[in-house]
Amino acid sequence: MGKLLAVALTVFLLYQAIGTAPDTLLSWPDILRKAVQSQHRYLFILSAILIPVNWAFEARKWQRLGHKLEPISFLRAYRAVMVGLTLGFITPNRLGDYAGRVLELKNKERLEAIGAIFIGRFCQLVATVLAGSGGLLYFILQFGWPAYPAVSLSLFILLLALCAGALLLLYHAKAIVALVAAIKPLRRFVPYIAVMGNYTSSEISELLWLSLGRYAVFLGQFILLLILFEVQLNPVQYLAGVSGTFFLKSVVPSVSFLSDLGVRELSAMYLFGLLGQVRLQVLSASLSLWLLNIAVPSAAGLYFVLRLRLARKGVKV
Repeated sequence: MGKLLAVALTVFLLYQAIGTAPDTLLSWPDILRKAVQSQHRYLFILSAILIPVNWAFEARKWQRLGHKLEPISFLRAYRAVMVGLTLGFITPNRLGDYAGRVLELKNKERLEAIGAIFIGRFCQLVATVLAGSGGLLYFILQFGWPAYPAVSLSLFILLLALCAGALLLLYHAKAIVALVAAIKPLRRFVPYIAVMGNYTSSEISELLWLSLGRYAVFLGQFILLLILFEVQLNPVQYLAGVSGTFFLKSVVPSVSFLSDLGVRELSAMYLFGLLGQVRLQVLSASLSLWLLNIAVPSAAGLYFVLRLRLARKGVKV
């Protein structure tokens, strides 16, 4: 029931954001037509070309993470990422991503991979928080500081503390394992996350740089699509708007792919609305980003899911 309410609320807020103004939705076909006929339509193709680059960063991360459990080739890691992406598409909070990567392992103790997957996802979250804090700082200085300096200063300190805390946790994963072990009801989960404490600081740094690389590709794709849909800003505003959007989307928990999708669109429309941009143009760019990086790869990943199922049944593929 709670999940249905969350999805319904997301849909309602999206409707409130784009459907309450007269003739707003009626202008959408015109926006899409202009994008298709635009001299910049090659930007969509360029964004599409970056899809495998985006997921290659994630595959390399999983290869580096998984080596603590068993040797993994880059191609196997890429396949595991695609399987996880497809299964995560249809599960709350992308929990299917864990199952997809675990199933691709040959190690009998596959559930030990849960900790490795968590570290990888946490690295991506930290990258998003670090970059997004800079983006939100721009909005705080531009729109908050002149009228509410005390509140703006508090938000700045909060963002600084959040970044410091995220980095502290990332580089001290052993403390997380120790904390779980100290709590009796959670102690049974320690074997599944113990691998988190085996990564060195240099390995964590490498994973963080890979996460930042993937983040940069994702950010670049969004900016290209915004330009395609005639969202006209200066470079700093593009960076602030996109990174701020990713930040807000990452800190709001989702219960399904629909609510997850809606959070990003609401965040994008709000932040770019502050910059004076047309909401439907921003929404079109954001939906295109979701289509390119989530929907299309998830559909492609069905092939790898099918191969995995046939392999489990002993069918030669």
